[in-house]
Amino acid sequence: MSNHRKITGVTRGRQPHVYAITISYASSSIAFLLLLICVSGADGSRIIGGRDAAPHSLPYMASVQLRGRHLCGGALVREDFVLTAAHCETRGIPTVVLGVDSLTGTEPTKQQFLVVKSFPHPGYDGHKNDIMLLKLNRRAQVSQAVQVISLKPGRLNQISQCITAGWGDIGDNNTLPKTLQEVNVTTLPHMICKRRWGQVPITQSMVCGVGSHSLQGFCSGDSGGPLVCDGDAAGVISFSGSRCGDPQTPDVYTRISSFRSWIQRVLNDN
Repeated sequence: MSNHRKITGVTRGRQPHVYAITISYASSSIAFLLLLICVSGADGSRIIGGRDAAPHSLPYMASVQLRGRHLCGGALVREDFVLTAAHCETRGIPTVVLGVDSLTGTEPTKQQFLVVKSFPHPGYDGHKNDIMLLKLNRRAQVSQAVQVISLKPGRLNQISQCITAGWGDIGDNNTLPKTLQEVNVTTLPHMICKRRWGQVPITQSMVCGVGSHSLQGFCSGDSGGPLVCDGDAAGVISFSGSRCGDPQTPDVYTRISSFRSWIQRVLNDN
C-alpha cells in the first residue's frame, strides 16, 4: 500500500481514492488522509511553484512506479539501492525508472528495474521514521543521466539553502508536469517548525523547509524524493499541509543524518 498523508492539511501525495482516518494527539484531533493505491494505479504529485529541471541535471532522481504509473520519488544511493519514504511501500511489485526527465516520453538514457526487496525502517509508525530502501534486481549503469548521490555527512545547519524535486502535482489540483520539476527550499530552525505545526509531533529526526514565496514546495506524488543540500541528500520528502507549499504548515522531510547507521547496515547486509 502506498499512501500520501495529510495532517489537517498534511499532504503525502494525492492518489485517486482518499480515506480519512482520525488520530488523536494530546487534546487535538488530526486528520490523516491516506491515499491508497487502487487496482488502476495512482497518480503522483508534483512540485508546487517550481521550474523545469535542466535535462539530466539531477541524475540521481528515481521514479518508483506500480504497473507503469508513478507513485513516489526516490534517490539512487547505490547502483542497486534507491532511498525513498516508508509510506511509499506498496503491496504490488514496484519498478524503478532512472535516467529520464519525462515519465511519458521514450528517452535512450532510460533504465528500468524491478524492486526485489523493500526495507522500510522498522520504527516507521505511520508518522515518524518515514524512510525506506529499495533493493533493485540489478545494478544501474552509471552514465551522465544516471548517477549515485552521496548522503550528507553530519547534520544540516538550522538554516540551509537546498533544493527538492519530483514529478508530482504542480498546481495542487492533480495537474502533472511534462518533465521533472525542482524548487529551492530553505530549511527552518526546529523550534519554528514545531511551533507552526502545533500539536503535530515534529521530531528531531525530521527537518522542515519552505520556499522563498508562499505556496512553493512539494505536493502529491513527490513523496520519497530527496532534499538536496550542497549536492548531498539530506532529507526524504515525508508530509506537508493540506495546501501544498503553505509556509504556515512547512514541508516536512525525514532527516537522513538520523538514519545513516541504519542505511549503512542495510547496504552492508545486502
